[in-house]
Amino acid sequence: MKHIHLAVDAVLETADEALEMGADLLFVHHPLLLRGATSVAESTTKGALIAKLIRGGAGLLAAHTNADVVETGTSRVLAHQLGLVEQSPIEPSSTGSPTGLGITGRFEQPLTLMALARLLTDILPPTAGGVRVSGDHERVVETAALCAGAGDSMLGHDAVRAADVYITSDLRHHPASDARELMLLGRGPALVDVSHWASEWLWLDTAAAQLRLALPDVEVTLSDLRTDPWDFAVVR
Repeated sequence: MKHIHLAVDAVLETADEALEMGADLLFVHHPLLLRGATSVAESTTKGALIAKLIRGGAGLLAAHTNADVVETGTSRVLAHQLGLVEQSPIEPSSTGSPTGLGITGRFEQPLTLMALARLLTDILPPTAGGVRVSGDHERVVETAALCAGAGDSMLGHDAVRAADVYITSDLRHHPASDARELMLLGRGPALVDVSHWASEWLWLDTAAAQLRLALPDVEVTLSDLRTDPWDFAVVR
């Protein structure tokens, strides 16, 4: 193997990009068959991508949870970018190591929700959905919980409820509405919803650095393609 190409998603665009660059392996965060498939015929999206990679002579490897729970994983990278201190996982690993799902921490200097939203827009790559916030824009926050990627399953976790703000992606209407009601009752955090793809894209730099260190003779490249599924938004 001489060339690894990194991306968040295995989609036709990133497969084409990897093959055009002569990569032997497309290394992604999201598994192609995350929800399973009953067919990989080329008439399906999954099958078309698999066939494309096979014909191009490239392999496919997905990290997913392995890249979420480690100390240099997706949530840790976002937490470091935000400058959170006193970091610990929301759901610690059963092994007793300082790893696990999600991160809690504290901002060195308290900031308003508006300032936090602007900070996130500076840190994350731009997407049509931008940064959505539930809470008064002047509300001051000092502690945060975050989960890169889809994190509404953690809304009821004690560590999330205890934070001033919870940053994650893919918050659905009903769980977010319930969480907002708790916030208004003073029993839960403000909410910040960012692009799923953008929150995990930051991890690619860390993964690339680790691969280059472990495999010095292998070329490692990163995809700049935006694979967030939304192209534009109309707001009024």
